[in-house]
Amino acid sequence: MKVAIAGGAGYTGGELLRLLVHHPEIQITQVLSNSQAGKPVTDIHPDLLGSLDIEFSPELTENFDCIFLCMGHGRSGKFLQEINISSDKIVIDLSNEFRFEDGKHSFTYGLPEWQKDKIANSTNIANPGCFATTIQLGLLPLASSNLIRSDIHVTAITGSTGAGQSLSPTSHFSWRNNNVSIYKLFTHQHIPEIQQSAKALQNTFDKEIYMVPVRGNFSRGILASIYLDNNHLDKKDVNDLYSEYYSNHPFVKVTSNNLDVKQVVNTNFCFLKIELIKDKIHITSILDNLIKGASGQAVQNLNIIAGWPEETGLLLKASAF
Repeated sequence: MKVAIAGGAGYTGGELLRLLVHHPEIQITQVLSNSQAGKPVTDIHPDLLGSLDIEFSPELTENFDCIFLCMGHGRSGKFLQEINISSDKIVIDLSNEFRFEDGKHSFTYGLPEWQKDKIANSTNIANPGCFATTIQLGLLPLASSNLIRSDIHVTAITGSTGAGQSLSPTSHFSWRNNNVSIYKLFTHQHIPEIQQSAKALQNTFDKEIYMVPVRGNFSRGILASIYLDNNHLDKKDVNDLYSEYYSNHPFVKVTSNNLDVKQVVNTNFCFLKIELIKDKIHITSILDNLIKGASGQAVQNLNIIAGWPEETGLLLKASAF
């Protein structure tokens, strides 16, 4: 399959290139970037030296079957209006522009563990947000069994790459290093995504999600601590519920071991640990914000649409140290 990437100079575009350059079913035909047009891709992504010999293009040609949009929030809709891509092409958008299924567009929300069958029959995919993916994967089994009966409390810490490549005061090394801070308290833009899937799976869901996002002093990865009321579930009930729900989803693993972010960095996995403490269910969820939280999940969605094994090009191992 011939693939183009629009916005290939940023973090998510770079991660897509690193995944797709070794994907056995993919040929990268174009990497678009207005700011870097004419330059070799390896000038911006030097780790691809020897793996990819291509220059950034200023304009899209018809030489593609699928295009990934990595251009930042608010730019995808304008791009699609200007280019007028034919309906037989696959479009996978990594921004937040089409994530809400409101009847105003033809995009499917691309969380495979929620609606794999719908993704398989779609050509326009809205890739989920990184925090939203982390938290939803912790909650989907409960929502699917109508077991969310209380408000949900989340504290989630993310690496600096979650803020994108453009420099800002809170992503600058001298500020971020040896430092931790809270931002967008209870108002993070990914909360409505989580509410959307919870409501779709559990139509009685009407609770609040109180999210405390935290800037971490590391580059990549997310750890979410989630808790809510327990409705008379015992340990076996919870283990059976989560094991059954994720039995056909290869990238979510439930474990009783303690979790740390390095277990999933540089992989497309999400690891979950479920604990019952007093009258609460506590869920720890970890993933790599640039892979399972962005580019890896985008490739996973393409694999599903194309009918390839879901793990194709995504069997990556974390670095332990």
